Amino acid sequence: MCTLEKRGNLFLLTLTGDNEHRFNPDAIATILSLLGQAKSQAKRGSVLITTGHGKFFSNGFDLAWAQSSGSLSGAAERLHQMVESFKPVVAALLDLPMPTIAALNGHAAAAGLMLALSHDYIFMRKDRGVLYMSEVDIGLSMPDYFAAMIRSKIGTSAARREVLLSGKKIRGEEAVVLGIVDSAAHDSAEGVVEATVGLAEKLAAKKWKGDVYASIRKSLYPELCEILGLKATIFATPKL
Repeated sequence: MCTLEKRGNLFLLTLTGDNEHRFNPDAIATILSLLGQAKSQAKRGSVLITTGHGKFFSNGFDLAWAQSSGSLSGAAERLHQMVESFKPVVAALLDLPMPTIAALNGHAAAAGLMLALSHDYIFMRKDRGVLYMSEVDIGLSMPDYFAAMIRSKIGTSAARREVLLSGKKIRGEEAVVLGIVDSAAHDSAEGVVEATVGLAEKLAAKKWKGDVYASIRKSLYPELCEILGLKATIFATPKL
């Protein structure tokens, strides 16, 4: 399902298995637990990298699990359960006292793209993988914190329109042009992870105070953090 590996100052969170890495309650709970472990072990110089195995980074919520309830009302209840239980995952990433980097090994769709956008940096492959918000195509409305994430992390109205209102599958080079990801110059899953490790090591060398880093991050996204119930803390202990 997913694992957390510690390599010196770096934490590597990996969505495991050659599948779509769909988020159901068990998967969401596991990710949240592992983020809690990373937070509890954080120190100056810690950095989190999140990646996956196989063709998909994540294809979003487990809609098959929702539909297996056997009724429309049951499916709606299960979908609502996933939306609400995923919200603390986004909050945990924004509150994590360390820099965070998403290394997209493949496609990131719907809640999978939300997971990626919850990180400070996003690297994609050049040869494989798209970003895709499927809601307009499959007839689902947008959760409030999803919409706030898009407004917070994607800078222009034209780019937000491309992501949310066109059903477009955006490849790496275009995602860089639109300002959604930071890099898409990598030819393999191994290459994108290697590139993110390089960035992570540079960030780790800064040895910033994690609580200050998290507070500054949260101050950048006031609307999103208000929806998530997060508050930035003011620190008055400058390094002279």
